[in-house]
Amino acid sequence: MNRPPSPSPLLTMPSPRMATWWARLRARFALSSSVLKEADTRVLLAFWLFGLINNVLYVVILSAAQDLVGTLPKGIVLLADVAPSFLTKLVAPYFIHRVGYGARIAVFVALSTVGMLLLALTPAERSVGVKLLGVVLASLSSGGGELSFLGLTHYYGHMSLAAWGSGTGAAGLVGAGLYVLLREGVGLGVRGSLGVCAVLPVGMIVGFWGVLDRTVLEDGRGKGYEVLGEEDGEEEELEEDGGGEREVVTVEGRSFMAQLRRSRALFIPYMLPLLLVYVAEYTINQGVAPTLLFPLDQSPFDEFRAFYPVYGFLYQLGVFISRSSSPFVRIHRLYLPALLQVANLVVLTLHALFGFLPSVYVVFGIVFWEGLLGGAVYVNTFAEIMENVPEAEREFSLGATSVSDSGGICVAGFLGMAMEVWLCEWQVRHGRDWCRQIKAS
Repeated sequence: MNRPPSPSPLLTMPSPRMATWWARLRARFALSSSVLKEADTRVLLAFWLFGLINNVLYVVILSAAQDLVGTLPKGIVLLADVAPSFLTKLVAPYFIHRVGYGARIAVFVALSTVGMLLLALTPAERSVGVKLLGVVLASLSSGGGELSFLGLTHYYGHMSLAAWGSGTGAAGLVGAGLYVLLREGVGLGVRGSLGVCAVLPVGMIVGFWGVLDRTVLEDGRGKGYEVLGEEDGEEEELEEDGGGEREVVTVEGRSFMAQLRRSRALFIPYMLPLLLVYVAEYTINQGVAPTLLFPLDQSPFDEFRAFYPVYGFLYQLGVFISRSSSPFVRIHRLYLPALLQVANLVVLTLHALFGFLPSVYVVFGIVFWEGLLGGAVYVNTFAEIMENVPEAEREFSLGATSVSDSGGICVAGFLGMAMEVWLCEWQVRHGRDWCRQIKAS
Protein backbone atom coordinates (compact mmCIF):
# COMPACT_ATOMS: atom_id res chain seq x y z
CA MET A 1 0.00 0.00 0.00
CA ASN A 2 1.45 3.31 -1.06
CA ARG A 3 1.27 6.12 1.46
CA PRO A 4 1.11 9.70 0.30
CA PRO A 5 4.29 11.58 1.00
CA SER A 6 4.30 13.59 4.18
CA PRO A 7 4.02 17.33 3.72
CA SER A 8 7.24 19.23 3.52
CA PRO A 9 8.20 20.74 6.87
CA LEU A 10 9.04 23.92 4.99
CA LEU A 11 5.36 24.28 4.13
CA THR A 12 3.84 23.33 7.48
CA MET A 13 6.31 24.49 10.11
CA PRO A 14 6.88 28.24 10.21
CA SER A 15 10.14 29.32 11.76
CA PRO A 16 10.06 30.31 15.44
CA ARG A 17 11.04 33.85 14.50
CA MET A 18 8.18 34.13 11.99
CA ALA A 19 5.70 32.65 14.47
CA THR A 20 6.80 35.13 17.14
CA TRP A 21 6.51 38.07 14.73
CA TRP A 22 3.03 36.97 13.65
CA ALA A 23 1.90 36.55 17.25
CA ARG A 24 3.12 40.04 18.14
CA LEU A 25 1.37 41.49 15.10
CA ARG A 26 -1.93 39.86 16.06
CA ALA A 27 -1.58 41.02 19.67
CA ARG A 28 -0.92 44.61 18.60
CA PHE A 29 -3.88 44.58 16.24
CA ALA A 30 -6.19 43.13 18.90
CA LEU A 31 -5.10 45.71 21.48
CA SER A 32 -5.54 48.61 19.04
CA SER A 33 -9.00 47.37 18.05
CA SER A 34 -10.07 47.05 21.68
CA VAL A 35 -8.96 50.57 22.61
CA LEU A 36 -10.57 52.04 19.51
CA LYS A 37 -13.94 50.43 20.26
CA GLU A 38 -14.02 52.03 23.71
CA ALA A 39 -13.15 55.53 22.47
CA ASP A 40 -15.68 58.36 22.11
CA THR A 41 -16.55 58.58 18.41
CA ARG A 42 -17.18 62.33 18.60
CA VAL A 43 -13.75 62.94 20.07
CA LEU A 44 -12.08 60.77 17.44
CA LEU A 45 -13.90 62.48 14.57
CA ALA A 46 -13.29 66.00 15.89
CA PHE A 47 -9.57 65.55 16.43
CA TRP A 48 -9.16 63.71 13.14
CA LEU A 49 -10.76 66.73 11.45
CA PHE A 50 -8.49 69.10 13.38
CA GLY A 51 -5.39 67.21 12.26
CA LEU A 52 -6.59 66.96 8.67
CA ILE A 53 -7.66 70.58 8.19
CA ASN A 54 -4.79 72.14 10.12
CA ASN A 55 -2.20 70.40 7.93
CA VAL A 56 -3.94 70.00 4.59
CA LEU A 57 -3.34 73.56 3.38
CA TYR A 58 0.37 73.18 4.07
CA VAL A 59 0.43 70.22 1.68
CA VAL A 60 -1.76 71.94 -0.93
CA ILE A 61 0.60 74.92 -0.97
CA LEU A 62 3.67 72.72 -1.41
CA SER A 63 1.92 70.77 -4.17
CA ALA A 64 1.15 74.05 -5.92
CA ALA A 65 4.64 75.49 -5.38
CA GLN A 66 5.64 75.15 -9.02
CA ASP A 67 2.45 76.83 -10.21
CA LEU A 68 2.89 79.68 -7.73
CA VAL A 69 6.47 80.69 -8.50
CA GLY A 70 7.16 79.15 -11.92
CA THR A 71 10.88 79.02 -12.68
CA LEU A 72 11.86 80.51 -9.32
CA PRO A 73 13.21 77.99 -6.77
CA LYS A 74 10.42 76.06 -5.10
CA GLY A 75 12.37 76.22 -1.83
CA ILE A 76 11.09 79.80 -1.49
CA VAL A 77 7.58 78.43 -1.04
CA LEU A 78 8.83 75.82 1.41
CA LEU A 79 10.51 78.43 3.63
CA ALA A 80 7.45 80.70 3.53
CA ASP A 81 5.30 77.68 4.43
CA VAL A 82 7.51 76.48 7.29
CA ALA A 83 9.44 79.35 8.89
CA PRO A 84 6.42 81.34 10.23
CA SER A 85 4.94 78.15 11.67
CA PHE A 86 8.25 77.27 13.29
CA LEU A 87 8.62 80.73 14.83
CA THR A 88 5.04 80.55 16.10
CA LYS A 89 5.82 77.30 17.89
CA LEU A 90 8.83 78.93 19.54
CA VAL A 91 7.04 82.07 20.78
CA ALA A 92 3.33 81.35 21.21
CA PRO A 93 3.50 78.88 24.15
CA TYR A 94 4.40 81.78 26.46
CA PHE A 95 1.18 83.72 25.88
CA ILE A 96 -1.35 81.72 23.87
CA HIS A 97 -2.85 80.16 27.01
CA ARG A 98 -4.42 83.56 27.74
CA VAL A 99 -6.71 83.14 24.72
CA GLY A 100 -9.62 80.71 24.79
CA TYR A 101 -9.73 77.81 22.35
CA GLY A 102 -12.81 79.12 20.56
CA ALA A 103 -11.22 82.50 19.89
CA ARG A 104 -8.00 80.85 18.73
CA ILE A 105 -9.81 78.66 16.23
CA ALA A 106 -11.69 81.66 14.85
CA VAL A 107 -8.37 83.48 14.31
CA PHE A 108 -6.76 80.44 12.69
CA VAL A 109 -9.69 80.00 10.31
CA ALA A 110 -9.53 83.68 9.35
CA LEU A 111 -5.76 83.62 8.77
CA SER A 112 -5.77 80.50 6.63
CA THR A 113 -8.83 81.55 4.61
CA VAL A 114 -7.39 84.99 3.83
CA GLY A 115 -4.06 83.41 2.96
CA MET A 116 -5.59 80.96 0.49
CA LEU A 117 -7.74 83.70 -1.07
CA LEU A 118 -4.60 85.77 -1.67
CA LEU A 119 -3.11 82.82 -3.53
CA ALA A 120 -6.28 82.21 -5.53
CA LEU A 121 -7.12 85.80 -6.46
CA THR A 122 -3.62 87.08 -7.32
CA PRO A 123 -3.15 86.97 -11.11
CA ALA A 124 -0.14 85.15 -12.51
CA GLU A 125 1.38 88.38 -13.80
CA ARG A 126 1.30 90.04 -10.36
CA SER A 127 4.18 89.95 -7.89
CA VAL A 128 5.09 86.61 -6.39
CA GLY A 129 5.48 88.49 -3.10
CA VAL A 130 1.70 88.79 -2.74
CA LYS A 131 1.35 85.04 -3.11
CA LEU A 132 4.10 84.45 -0.56
CA LEU A 133 2.22 86.68 1.88
CA GLY A 134 -0.72 84.33 1.52
CA VAL A 135 1.57 81.39 2.24
CA VAL A 136 2.89 83.12 5.38
CA LEU A 137 -0.63 83.73 6.72
CA ALA A 138 -1.56 80.08 6.20
CA SER A 139 1.69 79.03 7.90
CA LEU A 140 0.98 81.18 10.97
CA SER A 141 -2.42 79.53 11.24
CA SER A 142 -0.92 76.05 10.94
CA GLY A 143 1.72 76.63 13.62
CA GLY A 144 -0.71 78.14 16.10
CA GLY A 145 -3.25 75.44 15.32
CA GLU A 146 -0.81 72.64 16.02
CA LEU A 147 0.09 74.15 19.39
CA SER A 148 -3.54 74.61 20.35
CA PHE A 149 -4.94 71.29 19.20
CA LEU A 150 -2.12 69.35 20.84
CA GLY A 151 -2.88 71.28 24.03
CA LEU A 152 -6.55 70.46 23.64
CA THR A 153 -5.79 66.73 23.63
CA HIS A 154 -4.78 67.26 27.27
CA TYR A 155 -8.49 67.33 28.16
CA TYR A 156 -9.64 64.43 25.99
CA GLY A 157 -7.09 61.69 26.57
CA HIS A 158 -4.80 59.44 24.60
CA MET A 159 -7.19 58.54 21.79
CA SER A 160 -7.69 62.20 20.91
CA LEU A 161 -3.93 62.42 20.35
CA ALA A 162 -4.02 59.27 18.21
CA ALA A 163 -6.87 60.72 16.13
CA TRP A 164 -4.96 63.98 15.70
CA GLY A 165 -1.91 62.08 14.46
CA SER A 166 -3.99 60.07 12.01
CA GLY A 167 -5.57 63.24 10.67
CA THR A 168 -2.20 64.89 10.10
CA GLY A 169 -1.03 61.81 8.21
CA ALA A 170 -4.15 61.83 6.06
CA ALA A 171 -3.63 65.53 5.36
CA GLY A 172 -0.60 64.78 3.24
CA LEU A 173 -2.47 62.34 1.05
CA VAL A 174 -5.68 64.37 0.85
CA GLY A 175 -3.87 67.66 0.20
CA ALA A 176 -1.70 66.41 -2.65
CA GLY A 177 -4.49 64.32 -4.16
CA LEU A 178 -7.08 67.07 -3.87
CA TYR A 179 -4.90 69.58 -5.71
CA VAL A 180 -4.20 67.13 -8.53
CA LEU A 181 -7.90 66.20 -8.73
CA LEU A 182 -9.18 69.78 -8.80
CA ARG A 183 -6.55 71.03 -11.20
CA GLU A 184 -6.22 68.11 -13.60
CA GLY A 185 -9.38 66.04 -13.09
CA VAL A 186 -12.06 68.68 -12.63
CA GLY A 187 -10.17 71.23 -14.71
CA LEU A 188 -10.47 74.19 -12.35
CA GLY A 189 -6.94 75.36 -13.01
CA VAL A 190 -4.51 76.64 -10.41
CA ARG A 191 -6.44 79.65 -9.12
CA GLY A 192 -9.78 77.84 -9.08
CA SER A 193 -8.32 74.90 -7.17
CA LEU A 194 -6.77 77.17 -4.54
CA GLY A 195 -10.05 79.05 -4.25
CA VAL A 196 -11.91 75.83 -3.44
CA CYS A 197 -9.28 74.98 -0.82
CA ALA A 198 -9.92 78.34 0.88
CA VAL A 199 -13.20 76.85 2.14
CA LEU A 200 -11.50 73.94 3.94
CA PRO A 201 -10.67 75.80 7.21
CA VAL A 202 -14.40 75.90 7.96
CA GLY A 203 -13.93 72.23 8.89
CA MET A 204 -12.20 73.34 12.10
CA ILE A 205 -15.30 75.32 13.08
CA VAL A 206 -17.50 72.30 12.35
CA GLY A 207 -15.22 70.05 14.38
CA PHE A 208 -15.02 72.33 17.42
CA TRP A 209 -18.56 73.68 17.65
CA GLY A 210 -20.49 70.95 15.87
CA VAL A 211 -18.80 67.64 16.66
CA LEU A 212 -16.64 67.91 19.78
CA ASP A 213 -18.19 67.47 23.22
CA ARG A 214 -17.09 70.81 24.68
CA THR A 215 -18.55 70.17 28.13
CA VAL A 216 -15.27 68.47 29.02
CA LEU A 217 -13.41 71.67 28.20
CA GLU A 218 -15.99 74.02 29.73
CA ASP A 219 -16.11 72.06 32.99
CA GLY A 220 -12.32 72.16 33.21
CA ARG A 221 -12.07 68.43 33.68
CA GLY A 222 -8.84 66.73 32.82
CA LYS A 223 -5.31 66.95 33.95
CA GLY A 224 -4.25 70.43 35.01
CA TYR A 225 -1.10 72.27 34.06
CA GLU A 226 1.64 73.26 36.48
CA VAL A 227 3.50 76.54 36.45
CA LEU A 228 7.18 75.76 36.75
CA GLY A 229 9.54 77.79 38.87
CA GLU A 230 12.25 79.81 37.19
CA GLU A 231 15.08 79.78 39.71
CA ASP A 232 17.52 76.91 39.89
CA GLY A 233 17.32 75.16 43.21
CA GLU A 234 13.78 76.38 43.95
CA GLU A 235 11.77 73.74 45.75
CA GLU A 236 8.12 72.81 45.47
CA GLU A 237 5.97 70.16 47.05
CA LEU A 238 4.09 67.63 44.97
CA GLU A 239 1.51 65.24 46.35
CA GLU A 240 1.77 61.70 45.07
CA ASP A 241 -1.37 60.20 43.55
CA GLY A 242 -3.24 58.05 46.00
CA GLY A 243 -0.51 57.85 48.61
CA GLY A 244 -1.05 61.09 50.44
CA GLU A 245 2.69 61.46 50.98
CA ARG A 246 4.43 64.62 49.89
CA GLU A 247 7.84 64.77 48.37
CA VAL A 248 10.11 67.71 47.70
CA VAL A 249 11.21 68.10 44.10
CA THR A 250 13.75 70.69 43.04
CA VAL A 251 12.99 72.67 39.94
CA GLU A 252 16.68 72.61 39.08
CA GLY A 253 16.07 69.50 37.00
CA ARG A 254 13.67 71.51 34.85
CA SER A 255 15.87 74.57 34.40
CA PHE A 256 17.01 75.68 30.98
CA MET A 257 20.50 74.24 31.38
CA ALA A 258 19.12 70.91 32.59
CA GLN A 259 16.81 70.74 29.61
CA LEU A 260 19.70 71.60 27.31
CA ARG A 261 21.66 68.68 28.74
CA ARG A 262 18.70 66.40 28.13
CA SER A 263 18.47 67.63 24.55
CA ARG A 264 22.11 66.78 23.94
CA ALA A 265 21.43 63.26 25.20
CA LEU A 266 18.59 62.93 22.68
CA PHE A 267 20.57 64.14 19.69
CA ILE A 268 22.42 61.01 18.56
CA PRO A 269 19.74 58.34 19.09
CA TYR A 270 16.66 60.33 18.02
CA MET A 271 17.22 63.85 16.73
CA LEU A 272 19.94 63.14 14.19
CA PRO A 273 18.18 60.37 12.21
CA LEU A 274 14.99 62.46 12.13
CA LEU A 275 16.97 65.50 11.01
CA LEU A 276 18.74 63.49 8.30
CA VAL A 277 15.55 62.06 6.86
CA TYR A 278 13.81 65.44 6.74
CA VAL A 279 16.77 67.20 5.14
CA ALA A 280 17.02 64.47 2.51
CA GLU A 281 13.34 64.11 1.65
CA TYR A 282 12.52 67.81 1.55
CA THR A 283 15.61 68.52 -0.52
CA ILE A 284 14.29 65.91 -2.94
CA ASN A 285 10.79 67.35 -2.93
CA GLN A 286 11.69 71.02 -3.30
CA GLY A 287 15.06 70.97 -5.04
CA VAL A 288 15.34 67.80 -7.11
CA ALA A 289 11.77 66.75 -7.97
CA PRO A 290 11.03 69.88 -10.08
CA THR A 291 13.86 68.80 -12.41
CA LEU A 292 12.85 65.13 -12.69
CA LEU A 293 11.30 65.62 -16.12
CA PHE A 294 10.95 63.36 -19.15
CA PRO A 295 9.92 63.99 -22.77
CA LEU A 296 6.16 64.37 -22.86
CA ASP A 297 5.78 61.64 -25.47
CA GLN A 298 7.44 59.24 -22.99
CA SER A 299 5.18 60.20 -20.09
CA PRO A 300 1.45 60.15 -19.26
CA PHE A 301 1.32 63.97 -19.17
CA ASP A 302 0.52 66.71 -21.67
CA GLU A 303 2.64 69.42 -20.04
CA PHE A 304 5.77 69.55 -17.93
CA ARG A 305 4.07 71.21 -14.96
CA ALA A 306 2.04 68.02 -14.38
CA PHE A 307 5.03 65.98 -13.16
CA TYR A 308 5.54 67.84 -9.88
CA PRO A 309 2.05 67.49 -8.32
CA VAL A 310 2.00 63.76 -9.08
CA TYR A 311 5.38 63.32 -7.39
CA GLY A 312 3.91 65.11 -4.39
CA PHE A 313 0.88 62.83 -4.30
CA LEU A 314 2.96 59.65 -4.45
CA TYR A 315 5.25 60.92 -1.71
CA GLN A 316 2.31 61.73 0.56
CA LEU A 317 0.73 58.34 -0.13
CA GLY A 318 3.89 56.67 1.13
CA VAL A 319 3.99 58.93 4.20
CA PHE A 320 0.38 58.16 5.08
CA ILE A 321 0.87 54.40 4.82
CA SER A 322 4.02 54.33 6.93
CA ARG A 323 2.69 56.75 9.57
CA SER A 324 -0.29 54.43 9.98
CA SER A 325 1.87 51.32 10.30
CA SER A 326 3.35 51.67 13.79
CA PRO A 327 0.75 49.43 15.51
CA PHE A 328 1.80 46.61 13.19
CA VAL A 329 5.40 47.20 12.06
CA ARG A 330 8.13 48.73 14.21
CA ILE A 331 11.60 49.91 13.21
CA HIS A 332 14.11 50.17 16.04
CA ARG A 333 17.25 51.00 14.05
CA LEU A 334 16.39 54.52 12.96
CA TYR A 335 19.62 55.19 11.10
CA LEU A 336 18.96 52.51 8.47
CA PRO A 337 15.89 54.15 6.86
CA ALA A 338 17.46 57.59 7.38
CA LEU A 339 20.55 56.59 5.40
CA LEU A 340 18.37 54.94 2.75
CA GLN A 341 16.64 58.29 2.38
CA VAL A 342 20.00 59.97 1.82
CA ALA A 343 20.65 57.31 -0.84
CA ASN A 344 17.37 58.31 -2.52
CA LEU A 345 18.60 61.90 -2.63
CA VAL A 346 21.86 60.82 -4.25
CA VAL A 347 20.17 58.58 -6.86
CA LEU A 348 17.57 61.15 -7.90
CA THR A 349 20.15 63.94 -8.04
CA LEU A 350 22.35 61.82 -10.31
CA HIS A 351 19.35 61.09 -12.52
CA ALA A 352 18.54 64.81 -12.76
CA LEU A 353 22.11 65.32 -13.96
CA PHE A 354 22.61 62.36 -16.27
CA GLY A 355 19.11 61.02 -17.01
CA PHE A 356 19.96 57.33 -16.60
CA LEU A 357 16.61 56.07 -15.26
CA PRO A 358 14.69 54.52 -18.16
CA SER A 359 11.15 55.66 -17.34
CA VAL A 360 9.17 58.14 -15.30
CA TYR A 361 7.47 55.16 -13.66
CA VAL A 362 10.77 54.21 -12.03
CA VAL A 363 10.91 57.71 -10.56
CA PHE A 364 7.32 57.26 -9.37
CA GLY A 365 8.41 54.16 -7.47
CA ILE A 366 11.41 55.86 -5.87
CA VAL A 367 9.32 58.85 -4.77
CA PHE A 368 6.74 56.52 -3.21
CA TRP A 369 9.57 54.68 -1.42
CA GLU A 370 10.86 58.05 -0.24
CA GLY A 371 7.50 58.73 1.40
CA LEU A 372 7.49 55.32 3.09
CA LEU A 373 10.93 55.93 4.57
CA GLY A 374 10.14 59.46 5.73
CA GLY A 375 6.92 58.50 7.48
CA ALA A 376 8.54 55.43 9.04
CA VAL A 377 11.41 57.38 10.60
CA TYR A 378 9.02 60.03 11.93
CA VAL A 379 6.57 57.67 13.62
CA ASN A 380 9.18 55.22 14.89
CA THR A 381 11.38 57.96 16.35
CA PHE A 382 8.61 59.03 18.70
CA ALA A 383 7.59 55.43 19.35
CA GLU A 384 11.16 54.68 20.44
CA ILE A 385 11.13 57.66 22.79
CA MET A 386 7.84 56.46 24.28
CA GLU A 387 9.37 53.06 24.95
CA ASN A 388 12.91 53.92 26.01
CA VAL A 389 12.92 57.33 27.71
CA PRO A 390 11.99 57.39 31.43
CA GLU A 391 8.46 58.57 32.06
CA ALA A 392 9.58 61.62 34.02
CA GLU A 393 11.50 62.92 30.98
CA ARG A 394 9.24 61.61 28.23
CA GLU A 395 7.05 64.67 27.67
CA PHE A 396 10.04 66.98 27.34
CA SER A 397 11.88 64.50 25.13
CA LEU A 398 8.99 64.18 22.68
CA GLY A 399 8.69 67.94 22.35
CA ALA A 400 12.42 68.57 22.11
CA THR A 401 12.94 65.94 19.43
CA SER A 402 10.18 67.42 17.27
CA VAL A 403 12.49 70.37 16.62
CA SER A 404 14.43 68.11 14.27
CA ASP A 405 11.73 67.91 11.62
CA SER A 406 11.20 71.68 11.52
CA GLY A 407 14.94 72.27 11.49
CA GLY A 408 15.41 69.70 8.75
CA ILE A 409 12.73 71.31 6.59
CA CYS A 410 14.29 74.76 6.98
CA VAL A 411 17.75 73.45 6.06
CA ALA A 412 16.24 71.64 3.08
CA GLY A 413 14.55 74.85 1.97
CA PHE A 414 17.90 76.57 1.49
CA LEU A 415 19.50 73.48 -0.05
CA GLY A 416 16.53 73.00 -2.34
CA MET A 417 16.68 76.54 -3.70
CA ALA A 418 20.35 76.17 -4.58
CA MET A 419 20.02 72.66 -5.99
CA GLU A 420 17.04 73.40 -8.21
CA VAL A 421 18.79 76.35 -9.84
CA TRP A 422 21.99 74.36 -10.31
CA LEU A 423 20.25 71.26 -11.68
CA CYS A 424 18.05 73.26 -14.06
CA GLU A 425 21.04 75.20 -15.41
CA TRP A 426 22.95 71.93 -15.88
CA GLN A 427 20.06 70.42 -17.82
CA VAL A 428 19.73 73.49 -20.04
CA ARG A 429 23.45 73.44 -20.83
CA HIS A 430 23.12 69.78 -21.82
CA GLY A 431 20.18 70.22 -24.16
CA ARG A 432 17.25 69.59 -21.79
CA ASP A 433 15.45 72.88 -21.27
CA TRP A 434 12.20 71.37 -19.98
CA CYS A 435 12.57 73.01 -16.56
CA ARG A 436 12.54 76.43 -18.27
CA GLN A 437 9.25 75.67 -20.01
CA ILE A 438 7.28 75.75 -16.74
CA LYS A 439 5.63 79.09 -16.03
CA ALA A 440 3.71 80.37 -13.02
CA SER A 441 -0.06 80.21 -13.30
